[in-house]
Formats: sequence, C-alpha cells, structure tokens
Amino acid sequence: MTYSWIAMLLLLGMAGCALEPGPNSAEPSNTTDSSPTSATTAEPATAAVLSVEVSGDPGAYEFTVTVRSPDTGCDQYADWWEVLSAEGELLYRRVLLHSHVDEQPFTRSGGPVAVSPEQVVIVRSHMHPSGYGTQAQEGSVATGFRAVTLPAGFATTLAQQDPLPADCAF
Repeated sequence: MTYSWIAMLLLLGMAGCALEPGPNSAEPSNTTDSSPTSATTAEPATAAVLSVEVSGDPGAYEFTVTVRSPDTGCDQYADWWEVLSAEGELLYRRVLLHSHVDEQPFTRSGGPVAVSPEQVVIVRSHMHPSGYGTQAQEGSVATGFRAVTLPAGFATTLAQQDPLPADCAF
C-alpha cells in the first residue's frame, strides 16, 4: 500500500465511516430507501382464508375455516371470518375474540350456516383495523371450495353489520 491509501483508511476509520458503493456502482448499497413512494405503495395487512371444510346437515352446516393473518396483538388481528352469498349477502359471521399471534395459520369452526348443499358461497376474513382482504374461498358443500381473489371493495359495507366483536381479549 502506498502512503496515501494508508492515510485515507486511517481517516475513514477515525471518522467511524465505512466504504459504501455509490449510487452508480454495480454493488448494492446498504442505505434504506426512504422515498415517499416506498411508504405509500405498501399493502395493508390483511387476512386470507386458506381452506374451508363443511360438516353437518343441509340448512345447519358447520364450517371449519383456516385463516392466515399477520396478527401482532389487539392492535392488528383477524377479528372474524364470514360466509356470504355469491351476491355479497351476509349469511353467517364467526367473530374471533382474540389475536392469534403465535398460532398461524389458525383454524376455527362456526355454525349453523343455513345453506343448501348446492348453494355457492364465499368465505372470507376481516382484519382489524385494515378491513377485508381479497384472498377468499368460493364453492359449495356439494363441490368443495377453491381459492379465489375477490375484487377490491366487494361487499365492504358488511363490516358495519352485526355481529361485530365487542373487544379483543389479547
């Protein structure tokens, strides 16, 4: 090493600096992008229905629903799952009384749900405070359920319809 390189390294070390590639370098930078667009393009935290199983008798089925949600506690948690008609009418809602931070995905049952074996329904979940996600399950007791992506804004006014959670236990 020449004297100038040694002097530069000593100066950088004394200043507590580290060599970092510049913006035109082929090497990635360790800096964080704090531009306004990176913060505004983030998707809200939403829950997704992964699977649906149904048991029981016509007009009084029990639905067993598996949900994956980015729960962090009562400030952000999946607060219900629901069964809707294909047109977006609320048929049944299973309110969840607490967050599932350490249980992901989680499965909960509910009913009775008054549907016929051939009636096509949608099962989706709701996240407090961000609302409905678009990942749901659609199908019938007779044919089974498959993953679907709902249009943004599908039947969102149901978020105001009872039953609603009174509180979050933990």
